Amino acid sequence: MAREAAINIAGLGHHFGSGSLRRAVLHDITLTVAAGEIVLLTGPSGSGKTTLLTLIGALRHGQGGSLQVLGRQLIGCSDRQLSEARRDHGYIFQAHNLHRSLTALQNVRMALEVRGECDRTAMDDRAASMLQQVGLAPQLHSYPDQLSGGQKQRVAVARALVHSPPLVLADEPTAALDSRSGREVVTLMQQLARQQNSTILLVTHDNRILDIADRVLNLEDGLLSEDGPLREDSPGSATGEGV
Repeated sequence: MAREAAINIAGLGHHFGSGSLRRAVLHDITLTVAAGEIVLLTGPSGSGKTTLLTLIGALRHGQGGSLQVLGRQLIGCSDRQLSEARRDHGYIFQAHNLHRSLTALQNVRMALEVRGECDRTAMDDRAASMLQQVGLAPQLHSYPDQLSGGQKQRVAVARALVHSPPLVLADEPTAALDSRSGREVVTLMQQLARQQNSTILLVTHDNRILDIADRVLNLEDGLLSEDGPLREDSPGSATGEGV
C-alpha cells in the first residue's frame, strides 16, 4: 500500500529579479517524498538547492506550479499561512543558529515555547530528555561558547526534533564539522527521525554521509534528477514513489 506523501511537487519553477535581470533558478521541479523517507539533495554551489529547500520549508513564497507539503498547498499562501506551515517543520542549518545568551536546555526549549502546547516544567523535561538522547546530558546548562562545533550541532538537532516534527529540513548540517563529528550528527538525525517517523530532506555536499539516505537527488542548473534508492527497505523504493 502506498504511503502518504510528505512532499508532493509538480511543475515548480522559481526565479529572482525581473526584466533583464531575471534569472531562473528552478525549472519544472517534480518530486514526491514519502512520509518517513530520508532524502539527500546534492549538486554544485548555485544550483538552486537552498532555494528549493526554503520553498519546501515555507521560508519564501512560491511563484508557480504545485507545492504540497504535509498536505498543505504552499503556492499562493499568505505570510501568515506560511508561518503556520513552518510550525510543523524542524530546521537544521550549517550555522547552528544557537542563541549565545541561552543554555543548551533553553535553546532547545525555545522550539516548544513557540508552539505553546505545554507548561514550563513539561517543556524543560522534554528539552532535557532530547538533549540526553543526543548525548549532551552533562551539557544541559552549558552556553554555546562552552561547546564544541559537534556539540553545538547536536543541540541544533535536539532543537529541531524536540517537538517530533513530521518534516525535518537540513541545509549542509555537516559542512563546518570534521568527518567524525559530521557522521555522529547525521547518524543521530537518522536514528531520531526513524523513531519519530519524521521525513528528512537534507542538502549536502558531503559524499561521506550519502549512505544514510533512502534516495539521493541531484540538482544542477535548476534541474532535478535522481540517483535512485540506496536501500531496498527505503520507504520510497517500497512504494514506487520518486521523482
